[in-house]
Amino acid sequence: MFHVEQYKGKKAEDYKLVTKQLKALLEDEQDQIANLANASALLNQFLDTINWVGFYVKKGNELILGPFQGLPACVRIPMGRGVCGTAAQNQKTERVADVHLFPGHIACDSASQSEIVVPIMKNGEVFGVLDIDSPIKERFDEVDQQCLEEFVKVLEKHI
Repeated sequence: MFHVEQYKGKKAEDYKLVTKQLKALLEDEQDQIANLANASALLNQFLDTINWVGFYVKKGNELILGPFQGLPACVRIPMGRGVCGTAAQNQKTERVADVHLFPGHIACDSASQSEIVVPIMKNGEVFGVLDIDSPIKERFDEVDQQCLEEFVKVLEKHI
């Protein structure tokens, strides 16, 4: 059985531990759904002050809801729309301190105040995005961004 270690260090050190745990969870497993599901559960257990964490997978010109932790969410997001669609289209992490100031923000959960979206790449193309929402403005900083990008790099090897 998988054992979850307790987080008690500095934020970057805790992220290294959660990324190490992700590697252990993904080892010898190539099923995309299973890996995305475990990754969202791991982040949900690790991150505080968030209200949604999960994945959207690109199909055609849309992002389709994938495994997640949180309240029911928007099922389809057009490429280029909202924080998720913008991150996917630009292939660049979007870190938004106040979602209400983001042009075209799609409000799936009215409690969300800030958001970070990290694109997931496969064979040079966008596979999907990791999306995390928080009910607190300015929840995500540079450390979160750098560490979540590293987390996604590990995940990319198993999708």
